[in-house]
Amino acid sequence: MVLDHTKGEYTMTTTAQQWGNSLGVRIPQKIAQQHNVVKGAELEVVSSEDGILFKPVKKKPTLEELLAQCTGENPHEEFFNEPMGREKL
Repeated sequence: MVLDHTKGEYTMTTTAQQWGNSLGVRIPQKIAQQHNVVKGAELEVVSSEDGILFKPVKKKPTLEELLAQCTGENPHEEFFNEPMGREKL
């Protein structure tokens, strides 16, 4: 594996191997960790004129997942905590 210090990129050579009716390649642990790729992670495969690009799929969290992060320890003040505009009338 080679590190390009100017870009912070790792380069390596690997061999495609038969995996059922498809081909598979191994991702070095250092590169997987750098991009938070773990066992079972979804990767988008992009084919272009430059070659094949693997990108981790970034899922948008569901409302339930976001609400699960809210606890009594992290409440926020109301945005409109004082009367504004014509409501003072």
